[in-house]
Amino acid sequence: MRLDLSTWGNEGRLARAPSGLQQPVRRLSPAMKRYRFIAGNTLIEAMVTVVFVTIASLGGLSYQYHAARHTRVARAQITATRTAQLLLEDWMSTGGSTEYDPFALGFGFSSGQAAPNDFVVPTGLGQTLHGAVYSIEVDGLPMVVMLKYNDVDEDATARIKLRQLSICVAFGEVIDEKLTLSESCLGGIRPITLTTYVRVDASGG
Repeated sequence: MRLDLSTWGNEGRLARAPSGLQQPVRRLSPAMKRYRFIAGNTLIEAMVTVVFVTIASLGGLSYQYHAARHTRVARAQITATRTAQLLLEDWMSTGGSTEYDPFALGFGFSSGQAAPNDFVVPTGLGQTLHGAVYSIEVDGLPMVVMLKYNDVDEDATARIKLRQLSICVAFGEVIDEKLTLSESCLGGIRPITLTTYVRVDASGG
């Protein structure tokens, strides 16, 4: 029996033929391992970034909403104050006459209408002029105005009175004898009230 020396390896061992059924084991190189680790970190970082951007966006929108609301309220209060100042100065020019009528001023005030019960004003302002309120719209802002007067002091000898004049401006309009707000952001804001004093003598002014 002969041995075929061609089947022996260099080291004197019988060489095995490679089997087609065996698959070589693939091992990741250090570079590939680093790539997978970096890719995983990148995904986590992206998700965290999205969360932070979303939170920041919501905070920015909330800030813009409240800023716009406060700006609208401030503008409304300025408009109401200017309207009250206009009426107060004109009423003073008549000596605080109880016959004063804002409608005759010609600046867009409506004729007098019954004052609604929910028109709340500070106490101590005295009587409501004509028992009425007057509506006006300035820069798209509807307002209701009430004029109040009160004789706080009197000198019978000199026949002179010290009369308190007050202008109260509320936001909204009178509908079905109720004060109705035109904008929800103006809810809960008390009427703007300006007060001054005039001397009323025997001549009535």
